[in-house]
Amino acid sequence: MDEVLRKRVNVLGLAIDPIEFTEAVDKIIFFAKSRPTQFVCVNSAQDVVIAQHDSRFRKIVNQANLATADGWPVVWNIRSQGLQLSDRVTGPDLMLAVCDKGRSHELKHFLYGGVEEVPSLLTGKLKQSFPDINICGAYSPPFRKLTAAEDQAEIDLINQSEADVLWIGISTPKQHFWVEDHLDKLNVGVVITVGAAFDFHSGRVKRAPKWMRENGLEWFHRAVKEPKRLGMRYLKYLPQFFIMSILQRCGLRQFSIKGCKTD
Repeated sequence: MDEVLRKRVNVLGLAIDPIEFTEAVDKIIFFAKSRPTQFVCVNSAQDVVIAQHDSRFRKIVNQANLATADGWPVVWNIRSQGLQLSDRVTGPDLMLAVCDKGRSHELKHFLYGGVEEVPSLLTGKLKQSFPDINICGAYSPPFRKLTAAEDQAEIDLINQSEADVLWIGISTPKQHFWVEDHLDKLNVGVVITVGAAFDFHSGRVKRAPKWMRENGLEWFHRAVKEPKRLGMRYLKYLPQFFIMSILQRCGLRQFSIKGCKTD
């Protein structure tokens, strides 16, 4: 994670790229054909708050090659700083767009994450949508700490697939820690952490209608659909994000992105 694309925006201590969706897709396609491995992550209000309590997570995001604004609160924060950003750049949307456009570049994709049946379901759904897509591997890791031998076997499986794009669909911040621990062992073009995209596109979880996604209500849809897992999470993280935003706007608290590598 030695380079980033541009001067980043300080969103409450996370360095976010104010990049539009189509440009982000093009950058990822470029990364996919490059070496060494590049890292892309998408960032919601939850990620911003987690970063305030976990310095390791904050450093990983701030050293990524591309960090996009996944949540509307993040977009609104960027706009409040006088920058134009028309829309979110979300994991689920990036996955479909890169899979689609990547066909003309003959990209090979590896799917890593989800519960046991998800990689197979996701592979089938993507092939239905993009019949000529090249999915060269799919794997659901165990929900436990791996032995050194198991961990190496996973890395070998990914590298032997000769994937250009490695999609990671694990929970946050676990997926970021996985990337940090394995990035220098991977021989892929780009690693992208997309979390819930695996559940959405496999059909395991229904995504919010488009009108809700466009009006900042996707979090509400998800909380209603999965109250036990997500309801308390949103009640915990969203208020903290807006409180920190108010404190920053009033000059009562400052958030640093010291250590973020920018060009």
